Amino acid sequence: MSLTDILSPSDIAAALRDCQAPDSFSPKKFFQISGMSKKTSSQLKEIFRILDNDQSGFIEEDELKYFLQRFECGARVLTASETKTFLAAADHDGDGKIGAEEFQEMVQA
Repeated sequence: MSLTDILSPSDIAAALRDCQAPDSFSPKKFFQISGMSKKTSSQLKEIFRILDNDQSGFIEEDELKYFLQRFECGARVLTASETKTFLAAADHDGDGKIGAEEFQEMVQA
């Protein structure tokens, strides 16, 4: 399964266009434009599974900087400040990584 099985390719493209400039990425805005914020819990779990590149059950900081590239291979990497802000917003238990439930809570908030 791929992200385009769950999300519209045109919505993904629009979300990526919105954050092309360095330091312009907003997780909430990306989730809204891409359509992720309208998905069911089971769909969000599948999206998380796809984004969890090493299948560890968590999205770690080094995976998070390549977040946009999981949607389109030619997309930019997140800047260090974007990555840290994204991680801080989602990592509710302070373990330095984002679990599936934390991801779902952030997307649906």
